[in-house]
Amino acid sequence: MVYFNTAHLLKAHGHSIAFFSTKDTRNEKSDFDKYFISNGNFREFSLLKKIERAPSYLFNVEAGKNLEKLVIDYKPDIAHVHIFYGALSVSILKMLKKYRIPVVHTVHDYRLLCPVNTLIDKDGNLCERCKDKHYYHCLLKRCSDGQVSQSAMVMLEAYYWKYFLNPIKYIDHFIFVSNFSKNKHLEFNKNFRERFTQIYNFTNYSNHEEIINNGDYYLYFGRLSVEKGIETLLKVFSRKRKHKLKIAGTGPLKALVEEVSRVNSNIEYEGFKSCEELESLIKNSSFVIIPSECYENNPLALVEAYNFGKPIIGAEIAGIPELVNHTKNGFLFKSGNADSLESMVDASSLISSDEYTDFSKSVKDFANEHFSSESHYLRLLKVYTDAIDKEHTK
Repeated sequence: MVYFNTAHLLKAHGHSIAFFSTKDTRNEKSDFDKYFISNGNFREFSLLKKIERAPSYLFNVEAGKNLEKLVIDYKPDIAHVHIFYGALSVSILKMLKKYRIPVVHTVHDYRLLCPVNTLIDKDGNLCERCKDKHYYHCLLKRCSDGQVSQSAMVMLEAYYWKYFLNPIKYIDHFIFVSNFSKNKHLEFNKNFRERFTQIYNFTNYSNHEEIINNGDYYLYFGRLSVEKGIETLLKVFSRKRKHKLKIAGTGPLKALVEEVSRVNSNIEYEGFKSCEELESLIKNSSFVIIPSECYENNPLALVEAYNFGKPIIGAEIAGIPELVNHTKNGFLFKSGNADSLESMVDASSLISSDEYTDFSKSVKDFANEHFSSESHYLRLLKVYTDAIDKEHTK
């Protein structure tokens, strides 16, 4: 979503954009898809297929060659990279450097620190074992989907980066989407110093001036997975029958959400929603709940909720506390603690209409200051300009 939001923002300001990615039936139509690579989903490959494709997983020659064709044809001033690991590989960074194209990388996760990019082990526990750069921890713990083969591949990729092609050396500037992410990366590796900017995510939803009234349900929207705190969320609302919860999204725990919603009339599963349907769900909710149990950076759910004046009940973990002012424009609870979440749900249900209006004004003011597309564009343009100028002075 951030990838496309950024492209739309740049196009709206008159910039010419070229895309580079993998081929997928779910892709939006693009004038540049002739350059895209066909790589498949590595996670779905058989063990023999994974072994066969291991070299391209570490260094995808096709990706580098196709990107070179795009660079020659399009002649970009700068490359803004979001996710390069896996299908595209570090080969694209090396190719961009060959043509002296400055590279800016938005750091959405922790892949530069952790082989599985989440700093979470297979059991859903926070994990920083690989901070010592001995990535065999990942294989021993089977951190990637609990699978030996998949864990081995991401471990090998991490060692390949460490000893052969370190992506950090090929990236000119890093954009961290939260202060927590910035600090965590600097804690692990000092090589990020002096070439980073912290810029929060933004949304292309228009920021409505009116204050939305308090709705009659709580809302969760996003990925349905363990690290997002779905099980804790369901536990609370299964025993708080007087409070209504709507859940929108999809993911590994979809079946669990459907099962729990069938036996609890106060819990409604809405399925996957986007655009106008999602906007309506947000606008008519009371509070949006972000129950994460992982090192969340700058959740788009929070950005979008704030845009519509919807306060947050958020887990007190990673980047969330820097965005929620407890009891002033939302509520924070102990991550993974059902009792703590339950108490905040109760507290939120007791605030007056005037207090809710104050909450709503506060989050919209915060959104105007930190999440507006215009301020994001100006900061992004400065990053681009500085990176280009620096490359030209080499």
